[in-house]
Amino acid sequence: MSFIPAALAVVLTALAVDAVAGYPAWLFARIGHPVTWIGRLIEGLEKQLNRPDLSTRARCWRGIGALAVTIGATACVAISCEAVLRLALGDFAIIALGAMASSLIAQRSLHEHVARVADGLENSLAEGRRAVSQIVGRDPQSLNEAAVARAAIESLAENFSDGIVAPTLYTALAGLAGGAVYKAINTADSMIGHRTPRYGAYGWAAARLDDWVNLPASRLSAGFIAMAALIAPGCNAFAAVRAVWRDARHHRSPNAGWPEAAMAGALGLRLAGPRVYAGVAVDDHWMGEGRAQLDAKDIRRALMLYRIACGMQAGVIALLFLTIQQSF
Repeated sequence: MSFIPAALAVVLTALAVDAVAGYPAWLFARIGHPVTWIGRLIEGLEKQLNRPDLSTRARCWRGIGALAVTIGATACVAISCEAVLRLALGDFAIIALGAMASSLIAQRSLHEHVARVADGLENSLAEGRRAVSQIVGRDPQSLNEAAVARAAIESLAENFSDGIVAPTLYTALAGLAGGAVYKAINTADSMIGHRTPRYGAYGWAAARLDDWVNLPASRLSAGFIAMAALIAPGCNAFAAVRAVWRDARHHRSPNAGWPEAAMAGALGLRLAGPRVYAGVAVDDHWMGEGRAQLDAKDIRRALMLYRIACGMQAGVIALLFLTIQQSF
């Protein structure tokens, strides 16, 4: 099997494994997770290189070097694993590679984390706040019921892009190494890509590169959400496209606005808007023009749309795989 069909087969296997089993807790307890391995490397490099006595320029260059080391090390490990498996297993390596690549995709875990917020809100506001604090960075004590629900749906939409669509895309394009390198960039951004005195210069490269590599995935994710809205009960695909066209460019992130606006329009909601991070008020633009007073039922509607969007993505990849396979 040539590289392109093989990469697509790996992706389809990875999506199936993740949807059915996710990343087992017992495996995480024994060996950790690829993100934790990458995170330890990023943390170690940051402690050694990001010295506060250095100039802004020097810290910026050190951050670029650390990012290059992280990407290079991740790529080398992934390429080596793929080569060994292909040599040892031949065509059966696709199954093993798919199982490994499933650790880079977060379909099941994202669904579980967001569903816990709905479960929590149905019991009490305190439980909803506690659950949402596991997936967003804003101060949970400042959130009322509607804000908790909005935060959960926003996280679902944004992470659909960078937790599912992006690693799937780069694995399809470049195999296990493509997905792993994307995950290294995304992890670096989440750890050091912050506009703070400590990370502003050192993490500049990580933040910018993460923005660039997520550009295609964010647009694709909005498309998958709009496609899902065509068949999801009570959803509006036209409103999803209209919200993306009108609102996505106004989001403070160059990427997050696309899936958030699509989700808001499809569900007839308003997302984003003014909120508080670490005690600092952020006056962000609203995504969508529907209701802003949300509850646990709206989270469950968003999860239904998310499941269908994941299925749409898998269906498109399967169709592409069959089309390319027939041409060889």
